[in-house]
Amino acid sequence: MVERTSKFLLIVAVSVCFMLILYQYVGPGLSLGSPSGRSYPEELDLFPTPDPHYVKKYYFPVRELERELAFDMKGEDVIVFLHIQKTGGTTFGRHLVQNVRLEVPCDCRPGQKKCTCYRPNRRETWLFSRFSTGWSCGLHADWTELTNCVPGVLDRRESAAAKTPR
Repeated sequence: MVERTSKFLLIVAVSVCFMLILYQYVGPGLSLGSPSGRSYPEELDLFPTPDPHYVKKYYFPVRELERELAFDMKGEDVIVFLHIQKTGGTTFGRHLVQNVRLEVPCDCRPGQKKCTCYRPNRRETWLFSRFSTGWSCGLHADWTELTNCVPGVLDRRESAAAKTPR
């Protein structure tokens, strides 16, 4: 008799715990009402008035954000990929050299992190990134370092490619 009672109490306790957990996780998503009896509006405005201390530092006009630029891979255009830490830049940079469908795909060798991304019919690179040129401008170079460094690195690479016998 004691054994049946303890099993029954165990089943009741487990059922109550299950119902409490179910109410905690599923209940807030349902419109079951609030404990205080007040109903809340559907969309709660967390910031009804703008913060007077917030100063808009950068303004990007819509026409600048929606502009389209023509990239001529067969010409002289170069994409410079600015790698920013903790933003998914490594994944996106790897995607640029491995998964983008190109006329001449990047040559990625197993065991190497760098890939060679040449223009069609020329041995010049169209992509300046950590996965195509390595850390040519230093580890995690920022915008100012890249703008000062990239033209010199590309000139050195082109002059070295011109000196190699064909």
